Amino acid sequence: MRTAPTILHLDMDAFFASAEQASKPSLRGKAVVVGGLGPRGVVATASYEARVFGVNSAMPMAQARRLAPNAAYLVPRFGFYRSISEQVMALLRALSPLVEPLSLDEAFVDLEAGETAWDAESARRAGERLRADIRAVTGLTGSVGLAASKMIAKIASERAKPDGLVLIEPGTERALLGPLSVRTLPGVGPATGDHLRRAGITTVDEIAEAGEDELVRLVGKAHGHGLYAMALAHDERPVVAERETKSVSVEDTYDVDIHDRIRVGLEVQRLADRCVRRLRGAGLSGRTIQLKVRRYDFSTLTRSETLRGPTDDPGVVREAAARLLDSVDTTGGVRLLGVGVSGLADYTQEALFAQAAGEQVDLLEEEHTEEEAG
Repeated sequence: MRTAPTILHLDMDAFFASAEQASKPSLRGKAVVVGGLGPRGVVATASYEARVFGVNSAMPMAQARRLAPNAAYLVPRFGFYRSISEQVMALLRALSPLVEPLSLDEAFVDLEAGETAWDAESARRAGERLRADIRAVTGLTGSVGLAASKMIAKIASERAKPDGLVLIEPGTERALLGPLSVRTLPGVGPATGDHLRRAGITTVDEIAEAGEDELVRLVGKAHGHGLYAMALAHDERPVVAERETKSVSVEDTYDVDIHDRIRVGLEVQRLADRCVRRLRGAGLSGRTIQLKVRRYDFSTLTRSETLRGPTDDPGVVREAAARLLDSVDTTGGVRLLGVGVSGLADYTQEALFAQAAGEQVDLLEEEHTEEEAG
């Protein structure tokens, strides 16, 4: 662990909604909700004015409309948001060569690597200067967390919201983490959180008290070791400038369930073509084709087929996706379809076009139920 709070986490405040408000004076100071506007759409971002009514990210849009009927409801403009994000990321890279973007509106920065900060005072100055620069360049606000580790810096930025800065002094991490919910720790989602709660563990202090052996018994070896280390505030993860793309995928959610098997097949072919265009646009190819089907009852099926090597041929991907669809029962209707490619490489192996003839190398199946993400 570092001895100075030189890891910075930036999280832009209500980014999509704030960008819309900044570009349209008529929306400033008003409740703005950005997301899918169809019957099954979900909220991507809600402005702070909308959050007063209880509207939050990932909420079904229909529920948001009931809570805030007079809000402005807008479809996302990702190209516009990306242009603002590039301006913000440029400001971060002026601070350090080690910038790790997590999304359009969130990133870690290693201030020490850029020789921008070496102690608490210089780190705070860098954070305040960054916030001022973001406001001057974009008209938007961002919240900054500063700490000696990525985990604590992210917790700090959450505490800084909206439009603030929180610095956690090294040596105080355990006291900060102790009373917090287990869900605060990275990797503890709803399922793990519920599993720990049933074992009587609801706070980070209780994770530390349970001990490493008990955590391994409850959640498995790798996860148990990691959770115990994080509960003790041990986080040695470095800021990584280049995050490797692991997969390329596209998916669509339909306003009305699709029952016609032929229509389902045509949608899968269309998604396969879109996926390949995105794959080629990134200069990549891949060897594992994936199909995702969410049915009428919210059960989600995933199928994957691994080829002998990478391809970016649309015919190969279409036919692999069609074969995978053959193994899925769509009786009752389909509400979401997705096609993805993983096992990525930056070259294509022409001999693999023979795969389009129908040779299936490996078929994996996973079936589970999950809530609709929209």
